[in-house]
Amino acid sequence: MVTELAKGVYWVGVVDWGLRLFHGHELSTHRGSSYNAYLIVDDKIALVDTVWEPFAEELLANIRQVIDPARIDYIIANHSEVDHSGALPMILRHCPNATVYCSKRGLDSFRGHYHADWKLQAVSTGQRLPLSFTAEGGCATKTTAEGGSATNAGGRGGRELVFIEAPMLHWPDSMFTYLTGDNILMPNDAFGQHYATGFRFNDQVDEAQLQQEALKYYVNILTPYSEQVIKKIDEVLALNLPVSMIAPSHGVIWRKDPLQIVHAYRRWAQQQPEASAVILYDTMWQATRKMAEAIADGLAESGVPHQLHHVAVTDRNDVLVDVFKSKAVIIGSPTLNRGLLPSIAPLLEDLRGLRFKNKIGAAFGSYGWAAEGVKSIEEHFAKCGIPLAAPGVGAKWQPGPEDLEKCRQLGRTVAAAVKNKA
Repeated sequence: MVTELAKGVYWVGVVDWGLRLFHGHELSTHRGSSYNAYLIVDDKIALVDTVWEPFAEELLANIRQVIDPARIDYIIANHSEVDHSGALPMILRHCPNATVYCSKRGLDSFRGHYHADWKLQAVSTGQRLPLSFTAEGGCATKTTAEGGSATNAGGRGGRELVFIEAPMLHWPDSMFTYLTGDNILMPNDAFGQHYATGFRFNDQVDEAQLQQEALKYYVNILTPYSEQVIKKIDEVLALNLPVSMIAPSHGVIWRKDPLQIVHAYRRWAQQQPEASAVILYDTMWQATRKMAEAIADGLAESGVPHQLHHVAVTDRNDVLVDVFKSKAVIIGSPTLNRGLLPSIAPLLEDLRGLRFKNKIGAAFGSYGWAAEGVKSIEEHFAKCGIPLAAPGVGAKWQPGPEDLEKCRQLGRTVAAAVKNKA
């Protein structure tokens, strides 16, 4: 259902209720998602982003509820990833006069994805695209910081699109688009959530679910780029642009206190974890499970909050949210083939790839004839720049009373380190 966000500004996207895996099979989406596209009807007509290719016909039908697609003058492609650009080939067949605007890096990525001879126009931060005949013609190059001009566009009659490059939020080609007059920021993947709902705005949905999905989205997609997030947020805030809505490419639109998600991103990007711990383990014959529970007892004795995850039966992306929030990451595996159980390897790779900061680590595990598991985990912590809070604990065969006490002591030692570094 098309939704009017402001006079002449429409959500024309698609809700994907059935989506359960994203980025191939890399990211879980328990609550589905949406592919948000925005149609702006003025003297000139602009479509900001499209949708994933399987939903192209639905996008086209939504546009037709408002206008004939052939009337579209501009298509703003904030990011070339196919969940946003997949419908472009079909949409362009129905928009013969449309020019596609993208970032400079987008020239390469769009051509690389589609190998098509499209009319692509690169834009840079501060460039403007007038939508009204009352605004200055052409794509002006003055920056948005000059004289607050973005806030004085003469009302809706002088609406313009202002472009803000946002490299590595989360691709090199990413950019934001800001609509003057209505003060709507359309930042593509930034500030989104994989969250399918029957409503379009944050004040219409369950706030706890929304915050949970927004954090999971940040942790699993944007954490590696936290330094860029801080810099870009500071840059955008310094422009002093009024923001009435933040309309991302996935999930709901932030209209009630829209800057709350910007401030949340800045807080998350600083990666200041809670004084807590998370224990991640897998087990073959319950020996490593018993060790994990003993470590948890030691943490509990010391009053440190903690979560215990058997990773073979727990969603990896949900686990990573607890890792992100926790100061201490304690990982355990029995030794298998002089290494680790395969279920542990993806999480170790995530620790490296997501570049978690301000963590401490510890390792544990059972073994039979080769005590290699603990060593492997500790070596991986070193590669990730995560210092050890204490030497790891290994137990041969099933842990006995002395082994379990060593595990409890490991929990106490990690707890002391958590409190000391909180």
